[in-house]
Order: sequence, then C-alpha cells, then structure tokens
Amino acid sequence: MQRAKTIEGAVVTSTVANMMNRDHMRVFFRRTAALAAFVALLWAVQVVNWITGYGLNPAFGLIPRHGSGLDGVIAMPLLHGSFSHLMANTPPLLVMGGLLVATTTRGLLSVNAVVIGLGGALVWLFGSSAIHIGASGLVFGWFGFLIARGLVDRSPITLGAALVVGVLYGSILWGVLPGQPGVSWEAHLFGAIAGAGAAFLIRTHVHAPRLGSVDLD
Repeated sequence: MQRAKTIEGAVVTSTVANMMNRDHMRVFFRRTAALAAFVALLWAVQVVNWITGYGLNPAFGLIPRHGSGLDGVIAMPLLHGSFSHLMANTPPLLVMGGLLVATTTRGLLSVNAVVIGLGGALVWLFGSSAIHIGASGLVFGWFGFLIARGLVDRSPITLGAALVVGVLYGSILWGVLPGQPGVSWEAHLFGAIAGAGAAFLIRTHVHAPRLGSVDLD
C-alpha cells in the first residue's frame, strides 16, 4: 500500500512538472513571436519612413525639453535614420531579446516600461538639442538589465546570460561616451542606467533552476 502511494505521488509530481514545462514552452513561443513581430514592426516603420523622406523623424522623434518632442519617449525606439542604422540595431535586439525571452518568466513588460519610460524621460530632460531616434537606447537598456540582473540574482541562468551579453556586446559600452557625431550617446547612457535600475527594482523569475516557484503571466 505504501509503495502504491509513493508511485502515485511520483506520477502526480511528474504530471505537474510536465504541465509546467508545457506552460513554459507556450510562454516562450508566445514571447518569441512577440519579439519577432516587434523587429518586423521596426522594419515596416523604416520602410514607411524612407518612403516619406524620413518625415517621421522630426514629427515623432524625441526632442529634449520640447513639448512637441515628448511623444518621442515612446516613439524613439521605432524610428531610424537609415536602413544601415536599423541593420546595426537588429542583431543585438534579437540576441538580447532572445535571452530575455528564454530566461525570464514574468516582469518583461515592467522591465521594458522602465527602460523606455525612464530612459526616454532622462534623454528628454538632459539630452542635447537634437532629434533623438533609434532603438539603440532599448539595446543598451536590455544590456544594462541583463548584466545587472546577473549580479543581483546570481543564479546560474542569469549569470550565464550576463556572461554571454558581456562577451558578445561588452564593447558597446564605449557608446555611452560623448563626442561621437550623429550618435545619441545620451540615449545609450540613460538606457543602460534605466536597464540596470530595472534589475534592482523589478525581481524577475527565471525558468531554472527555480521551476517550483515560477509564476507564469
């Protein structure tokens, strides 16, 4: 009888674990699709921007300390100055976004809200007088979050993600320094600060090794 109960308990545990794994896979594929859709949206906006002679940039770009440029806090990541500009941002968006999708089970919306909202607001308050555009602020925000989260959480998964990002893209930190013509170093700097801040403010859960305490959204 005792052995039967033990076997029954093992079956129940295995069933619950399988259900959780299926839930994780559904979340993963849904978020991967959302990431792909976001990158596709960037390219669609770029095509429209190019057709209109880049008229979207002055209309919706972030212009520091101007009320008409405040909507750029949200729109800035969607706009680019050329196809090569967007091409340079696409690989890190896919790589870092993929790491976020693969390792984080909740908190992504909050993280992105802090990166875009806080990072953009700081550029609007303290940025140089120019039209600031591009998803590089988001790239630096994700970079800052992934690195800082590894140091804060210190789990094998988050440390591994931080190591991968550091090895692949550690050199982008030079982009937070001023003096590069045509480059919004302020968006880079404040994006990285906002991303690191999000790692301290928002405790995200990782898929492993803490499956037992995972909350799905």
